Amino acid sequence: MLSLKVSGMTCGGCISAVTKAIQVQDPQAQVQADLVSQTVNLETSLSVAQASQIITDAGFPVSQ
Repeated sequence: MLSLKVSGMTCGGCISAVTKAIQVQDPQAQVQADLVSQTVNLETSLSVAQASQIITDAGFPVSQ
């Protein structure tokens, strides 16, 4: 499981955007986002770098 710190998520729409962006590249991915802690936990075949880039491209900066 990957755990990423993601900035800028403020609502369910943000969670949906992140989830959809990941699932375009890995349709089987399981995505759990927490708005309070600003974290996204992923069960995916994507690498950390790939997942981080996809989320960043969706408009939500990832910090390590």
